[in-house]
Amino acid sequence: MKKFNILLLFFVILISCQSDKKENSFDFTTTFEHSEGTETATYQEVIEFYNQLAEHYRSVAIYEMGKTDSGEPLHLVTFNPDRSFESEFSSDRDKNILLINNGIHPGESDGIDASMMLFRDLAQNEIDTPKNTIIAVIPVYNIGGALNRNGYSRANQNGPIEYGFRGNARNYNLNRDFIKADTRNAQSFNEIFKTVRPQLFIDNHVSNGADYQYTLTHLFTQHDKLGGDLGNYINESLMHQLEDSLKQKDWDLTPYVNVFNRTPDRGFSQFLDNPRYSTGYTALFNTLGLMVETHMLKPYKQRVEGTYELMRSFIEIADKDASKIKEYYNKNLELYSPGDTYPIAWELDSTKTTTLNFKGYEAEMIPSQVTGMSRLKYDTTKPYNRPVTYYNHYKQKKTVTIPEYYVIPTGYWNVVLTLRSSGIRVERSQKDTIVHAEVYKIDSYETSRSAYEGHYPHYNTKVIVNMEDVTIEKGDYLVRTDQNGLRYIIETLEPEAVDSFFNWNFFDAILQQKEYFSPYVWEEIALEQLESDPDLKQEFENKKNSDPAFSGNWYMQLDWIYKRSPYYERSHLRYPVVRVGG
Repeated sequence: MKKFNILLLFFVILISCQSDKKENSFDFTTTFEHSEGTETATYQEVIEFYNQLAEHYRSVAIYEMGKTDSGEPLHLVTFNPDRSFESEFSSDRDKNILLINNGIHPGESDGIDASMMLFRDLAQNEIDTPKNTIIAVIPVYNIGGALNRNGYSRANQNGPIEYGFRGNARNYNLNRDFIKADTRNAQSFNEIFKTVRPQLFIDNHVSNGADYQYTLTHLFTQHDKLGGDLGNYINESLMHQLEDSLKQKDWDLTPYVNVFNRTPDRGFSQFLDNPRYSTGYTALFNTLGLMVETHMLKPYKQRVEGTYELMRSFIEIADKDASKIKEYYNKNLELYSPGDTYPIAWELDSTKTTTLNFKGYEAEMIPSQVTGMSRLKYDTTKPYNRPVTYYNHYKQKKTVTIPEYYVIPTGYWNVVLTLRSSGIRVERSQKDTIVHAEVYKIDSYETSRSAYEGHYPHYNTKVIVNMEDVTIEKGDYLVRTDQNGLRYIIETLEPEAVDSFFNWNFFDAILQQKEYFSPYVWEEIALEQLESDPDLKQEFENKKNSDPAFSGNWYMQLDWIYKRSPYYERSHLRYPVVRVGG
């Protein structure tokens, strides 16, 4: 939704909510509470609940913020006692904004129900109102999945009775779609994100991994990758404050247990949230992110209540530290500039560890009654509390120098649309001009052999860098890096970055050669090429003498000459986006 539409909708809501509270004829007891913790609200019940909150309480407003693949609109609900358009969406607002995302995997519905209770209790003054923080929530992000209810697709999960499906209306896992934005859901999320510009972000999930005593685990934005004072604040302050606050409420909290089919007592590492994931995407705009992961095997009532208390504690800490968070957020916006070195790949730093006082269960490998082979079995009658090594530091593996700007040829409008959907400022060249630029040639890459979220993505991409005089044509797109979305620009336009547009198949057409030669015709031209270029001829003879496979393959020899001739198309394997300055 465009800003003027948001503004219009805001005033409609404001006029209809002049009184602090209307006579309450709506039962604000949630489906979760009515069922004594065994059921989750349907999508229709969720939206009706928030509509009624907005109608009865001036502090709550609900907005429609674009379509989803299901055809239903994506909603944004805000809690803001000092309601005004400027306080919520203005660039110079006084308060921070916390954006909460729910139902990205609708079977993981804990956050959906917990947020409904949280907003009701805030509106009804049952819990303390934050003074320095506006709370915003996406009630259900994956609406198509929420409408596809069942009671079986979460085979590892203990309740609720019915829930939504992981895939959206087009069967996308939306927590892999943030950077590539194939879905309307992601495009509408990006619109919300660039409109709200939150300093803080929570994404509510349910885990799928080892067994242990905890109901609640946290997965913060990887602090080394976020960097700066904001990254340090997560690792040295916020994480510990959150754990201490919940411990005082008798809720133990531990880092997300990042293991599969093995026991956590052998140690585990922090999950690296690349930009395809929600907190990885929000980190590109220096937003401090937290993914809540409740334990799948704990009762649903316990998981929802734990999510509620975790969000309450997070809000209290964020509100107390609001000025510090805003200061660190603004400093992180200045962390990188053109000419600086930027990391596009990370690897675990095994030299830096933390010791967790971990509460787990004893486990052993026993014969399977199904397969007859060994299987992992946890014994929940044998809890333990022991030190476990936690690897929570990453180091830079690959870096690039940030250019002054990138040039995208006018034909790649799809790339530009995706950039703009995330709020990236893109200009048009006003005239033809020649610049000295860095040009990439794709040297090597590997491609997934299985479909993955609508793509066969590439990985381990390597490029060769050349300096060339490049013609920028009138109408070509210029993407300058001196803007708040600098990280997003680098991560998407650098081919070697793990979630680059190249790796997500945006540029696959350059990988296919379009023109070829007929050998019987090319024989004569190839001979002319060799006779007119003694250096080329010598290189050709050297390769035949040193490479038996080459010397025994006549087509390979002709192709070798062809690819070094003016007849070979320049666009093959030539990355069309070039780098200027830096």
